[in-house]
Order: sequence, then C-alpha cells, then structure tokens
Amino acid sequence: MPFARLATATTPTAHIGLGLAAVGRPGYINLHRDRDLPADRSVAAMRERTHELLDAAYAQGVRYFDVARSYGRSEEFLADWLTARPEADDVVVGSKWGYTYTAAWSVEAEAHEVKDHSLATFLRQRAETDELLGDRLDLYQIHSVTADSPALTDKELHARLAALAAEGISIGLSVSGPAQADAIRAALAVTVDGEPLFSTVQATYNALETSAGAALAEAHAAGLTVIVKEAMANGRLAGTEAPAVVREIAAEAGLGSDAVAMAFVLHQPWAGVVLSGAATVDQLSGNLHAPLVDLDEERRARLDALVEEPEAYWRHRAGLRWS
Repeated sequence: MPFARLATATTPTAHIGLGLAAVGRPGYINLHRDRDLPADRSVAAMRERTHELLDAAYAQGVRYFDVARSYGRSEEFLADWLTARPEADDVVVGSKWGYTYTAAWSVEAEAHEVKDHSLATFLRQRAETDELLGDRLDLYQIHSVTADSPALTDKELHARLAALAAEGISIGLSVSGPAQADAIRAALAVTVDGEPLFSTVQATYNALETSAGAALAEAHAAGLTVIVKEAMANGRLAGTEAPAVVREIAAEAGLGSDAVAMAFVLHQPWAGVVLSGAATVDQLSGNLHAPLVDLDEERRARLDALVEEPEAYWRHRAGLRWS
C-alpha cells in the first residue's frame, strides 16, 4: 500500500503528515484562529495560505497530506498545488467522504457540515474527489465513523469500496467520539470476500484523550496503518493553552508545547502517521520539532496524568466555537 513509502523514508518528519482541515475553509473549531489566519479569509487568501503550508511541509520532509470533502476547498487547493509542483510525485494523498460542506464559505453558518454515510453520498462524493484529485488519490476514508454507522454494515457500500481498492486506492476510515475504540474494533471485522476491507484507521489520540489506544494497537497488529488526528486537541495542548506540565517539559526541552504534544503521540509504537493541523508555517515548524523531544519514562508519567474521561473530552470538544 502507499504508506510503505513512508515506512522506508529516512527523514524523521516523514511520519508527520499535514491535515488541511484548518485552512481549507474559513471556519473551524481550533482555538485562536483570529490570530492564526489573516483578516481576509477569501478563497484566494486561504488558497495562498494552504500553498505556503504545503510548500513548507514538503521542503521539510512531510510526505502525507490529508484532506476531505467537508474541509471546504481543501481538495481543490491541494490539487492546484500538486499541478503546480509536478516534482512532488512522492507524496501520499488521503481524502475522506461522508460529510458534505454546507457553510457556503461563511464562518457564521448555522451548519458547517452534514454527515451521511449512505451509498448515494459515497457515489456522489467519489465523483467529486476524482474530478479534483484523479490518479493522485492514494487513500479514501469514510469520515468520522461511529460504532452505529451504517457504513459498517452496508454490504453494497463495502462491495463498492472493495472495487475501488482493486483499482489501487487504499480504503480507510476515520473515527470520532467517546466510543472510538468500539468503532475501530467493528471496522476490523468488516470483510469482503473474506478479505479485510480497511487498510488504515484515523483516530483522535492525544495527551488528554487516550481511550482509543488499545484498539489502535490492535489495528496496527492487524496490519492497518494508524493515522492520528488532533494531537494538539484543537489547540488545547499548544502554546499558552497547554497545561502547565506540557509547558514545563517544553521548557526543559527548549522547544514548544506543540512539539511535546506531538512527541507524545509519535512515541506510541502503533502510530504510523501523526497529523499536524497547523494554520501557519511557524506552527508547522514547531510541530516538526517533535522528533527532537526526549520523552523518557518520567516525562511520560507526568503527561499520563493529564488524561480526561472520554465523555468529558468529547463534550468539551463539541462546545468549541467555529471561528
């Protein structure tokens, strides 16, 4: 599968990917977007910011880029960048279907995205993704699966996804919510003609939310590539928002809190790719210092004390304001 390219890469940043959720649209739930993004959040301005990030990421060894149909124009922005950078033929591109972007490029929209895991949505969004990314797409993921999602039981959908896999596109899923582990384990049981359907799983895992850890280890043992999102907990583990212990370890290491938060995830033996959700080049550079952080047993124990109950973590996340 395409992630074998990352497994054999020599640069330490190859296992850090760049997700475009924060820059593919004008509104998102990350903290402090008012200071991270320009006042002008026009399509042109956000395309320029996205391309700056992609340039910086590629120059520093990042080779996985993550987009989604619901991330505004993220697929379009990435497609434009790939067309303008034909030399970047060694990147791995992942996208997601299952949410439709509904904010009409407004930060104040009543609903920013609508979830639908039906076969009809897959067929529509697959065509939309294909029109933009074509043969540059390596991985197509079902977006934000929960244990009760019809995507885990729809046999016709599974057959269509398996047919896409037969064409060379890896099939994955992302999960969310306090029962991520249940969704991951249910996905591991999905087969088509006796073969596992999913090659990757993307989940939230960070120093505050570790509940999916055991299930992700099982997925890794089963041969799936694990992609981790929200390592910074939507900004709660970065900068001045970070808990005191994170800032203390960062000061000891001479690096930023974001690097410590990212290092905590990279340290997990099952973590294949950890996504940076940076909105600025400086944030990206800080994230990419994560491999330099020495997380010894004592520091890991200090970070382990930060874990929240999953229900509390996801309740807090659900209350974050789109800005």
